[in-house]
Amino acid sequence: MGENYDRIGREILLAVRNELYMNFPYMDVPLCALEFQPSEAAGSTAEPSGKDAADIAVIPTPAGPATSTMATDGQTLFYNGRWLADRYLKSRPGMNRAYLHTIFHCLLRHLWKGRGKDQLLWDIACDAAVEALLGDLNYPCLNEGLQPGRIKFLSECSQTMRVITAEAVYHKLRRENRDPMELTLLRSTFLVDDHSFWASGQDRDRSRPQDQEEQRWKDMAEKSLTAIETMFRDQSDQSGAIREQLRVAVRDGVDYRAFLRRFAAPREVVQLDPDHFDYIFYTYGLQLYGNMPLVEPLETREEKRIEDLGIAVDTSMSTSGELVHAFLACTYAILRSTETYTRKVNIHIIQCDNKVRADDAIHDLDELHEYMSRFRLKGGGSTDFRPVFRYVNELIENGTFTDLRGLIYFTDGMGFYPKARPAYDTAFVFLGDPPASVPVPPWAIRLTLEAPELMDTLASVEEEEPELIDWDELPRT
Repeated sequence: MGENYDRIGREILLAVRNELYMNFPYMDVPLCALEFQPSEAAGSTAEPSGKDAADIAVIPTPAGPATSTMATDGQTLFYNGRWLADRYLKSRPGMNRAYLHTIFHCLLRHLWKGRGKDQLLWDIACDAAVEALLGDLNYPCLNEGLQPGRIKFLSECSQTMRVITAEAVYHKLRRENRDPMELTLLRSTFLVDDHSFWASGQDRDRSRPQDQEEQRWKDMAEKSLTAIETMFRDQSDQSGAIREQLRVAVRDGVDYRAFLRRFAAPREVVQLDPDHFDYIFYTYGLQLYGNMPLVEPLETREEKRIEDLGIAVDTSMSTSGELVHAFLACTYAILRSTETYTRKVNIHIIQCDNKVRADDAIHDLDELHEYMSRFRLKGGGSTDFRPVFRYVNELIENGTFTDLRGLIYFTDGMGFYPKARPAYDTAFVFLGDPPASVPVPPWAIRLTLEAPELMDTLASVEEEEPELIDWDELPRT
C-alpha cells in the first residue's frame, strides 16, 4: 500500500507542477528544480486521519530523511504520499499553494539564511513571509483564502514593512519577545511544510556543498526576476509581489559600516605605525651599539577618519520613525568606533520634510551620546530634498563646513530631487528599493537597506567592540 501512495504522491506533484507552470511561466526553472523522493515517516502506517498540516508532527527516524508532510533540502523534495493525497482531496488550490510555498523558500534562500538564528522564530518568519507573498497573488489556482490568524499577524507586519520579508519578520518577533505559547500558536498558524532538512537546522550529509546549492537558487531567482521584467512585463500586475520579493532576495547583503567609511578623510593620528617600521635596522642598531637602535618606531600613522559630515533625515509622513531610529542608532555606533571617529568632529544631523525642521551640530563623543538619548522626529509633511541641499550650501559658504566629505540622506526615495549635482558626494540611503517611477538622479550614490541589515551591522559592531554599544540607551526599532 505504501508503494501506491508513493506513486500517487508523485503524480499529484507532477500535476501540481504543471498547473503552476501554466500560471507562472517565468518560474519554469525553479518549479522543476527539485527532485521528487518519497519519504514515509516512521509509524505512519494508518490511513490519512484528515488532519491539517498544523496537526501533523514530524517524526524523524535514523533510517534516513523522513517527514509526515513535505520537505526539501534545496535539492530534493521529500514527500509523504498519504499526506499529499489527503491534502489534494481536501483542496486542490491548497496543494498548489503548498508546493509553491516550498519553492519560494528556496528562491528566497530561507534554507541557508537561518544559520545562527533562533530556529522557532526563523521558521515562523519564513512561513509568514511566503504566505504574505502568496496572499498577494491573484491567481484562481491559489485561491484558498487566508486563516484569520494569518491575516491579523500579516496586517501587523504590513504596517511597518514595505515588503514583508523573513528577515524583517524575524527581527519583529525578536523585539516583541512574545510568550512561548503564543509563538507555538503562531507557528501552527503558518505551518505548511517541514523545515527540518534546512541547512540552518541540523547538519546533514549532502551530495554537494551548501554554498553551491544556495548560489544555484540565487541564480534561478535572478533569471526569474529578469523574465518578469522583460518577456512577461504584461503580467506586471499579477507578478508584482513576486518581483518585489525577488529583488530583495537577489540583492547582496550591504555592510553599512563599510559604506560609511567612504566619507572618511585621510588624517595623521598619534599612534604607533608597526606596518611601516623596519625591525631589521632596529635590531641591528641594538646589536651594534648595545642599547641604541638606528631607527625608532613611527609615532604617527595615517588613517581615514570622519570629521566633516552631513546627515539628512527624511521626516515626511511616508517615512517610518522606527527605521529612522534604527538608522541613527547604527550610524551612532559606527561613528563611535575607533577606526572611523576622531575625538573632535563636525557632524550636522538635519531633519527635513518639505523644509528644514532641525539642525543639530555634533562636535564630540559626549554630544553624540547625549543627542541619541533625546532624539525626536520633527516634521510629517510632504517630501522635498532640495531645501537640505540649499541649507548645506549655506553652511559651506559661511564656513560652518570647511572640509565636507559628503551628505548622507536617509529616505524612502519619494520626493523632489535637485537638478544640479552638488560639489560634495551625496548618498541616498533608501528604505527598500524606491519605486521604478522615482527619478533618482544619476549622480547620486544609492544604497538600499532594510531594517534587518541595519541591525545586523549594529550587531557586528557590538561583536567587535562590545563596550561601544549600550543597548539600553539606544533607540528601539
